[in-house]
Amino acid sequence: MVIDGAVMNHIDAPPLWYRLPPGFHDISPSDRAALDAVAETLGSPEARQQLSQLMDHLDELAGEHHVVHTSIGLHPEGPAGLSTSLFALTVRRADDTNPRLTVARTSLAIARSPLWTSSIRQFIELASALPCSLVAGIISTPTSAQGLFQARVTMAHPAGRHVLVLDLTSASVEHGDAYTDIIEAIAHTVSFSDPDPRPGVTPNTSRILELLL
Repeated sequence: MVIDGAVMNHIDAPPLWYRLPPGFHDISPSDRAALDAVAETLGSPEARQQLSQLMDHLDELAGEHHVVHTSIGLHPEGPAGLSTSLFALTVRRADDTNPRLTVARTSLAIARSPLWTSSIRQFIELASALPCSLVAGIISTPTSAQGLFQARVTMAHPAGRHVLVLDLTSASVEHGDAYTDIIEAIAHTVSFSDPDPRPGVTPNTSRILELLL
């Protein structure tokens, strides 16, 4: 199975690997020029504005919130529909070297957010036995009357110096159970050592052009 993510970042976090299921396509601030070219080809000022807003948000996530990887999820819905979602991986320095305490504090802070209008909270049992928690439900937003579905998984690096938060957000709130299953499945693939070491393999490039052209 292809490894979709291997992350090194500006806060000196150790590398990690994880797999995304089919339907997810990597996107990053560096894709701005490619997306601008696609929007110009489409000849749609509205599409160009929307794509520009998306890239502005990705810049903000990377610069201010320690988000190190983002992907767009596109999954068929009905005969001609499409359900979209945004996956984001955040890596932050931990305030404590105890992984269990780090996960407990981070997940509690997430659960206490005033944005939740309804949510579930539970622990995820990983094969690695590392502490891992899930908070999922509906969050309120000023732009959506029905809110957005969001699932957030928190886990700590085994060395205890960093905390990871995996987010999956979608306006398709009716698919909340399916998105919860997806984020849990991704959490089970997270590894802190290369599960498939192959010398000389070049890093994966963004698939956004393959998706849109």
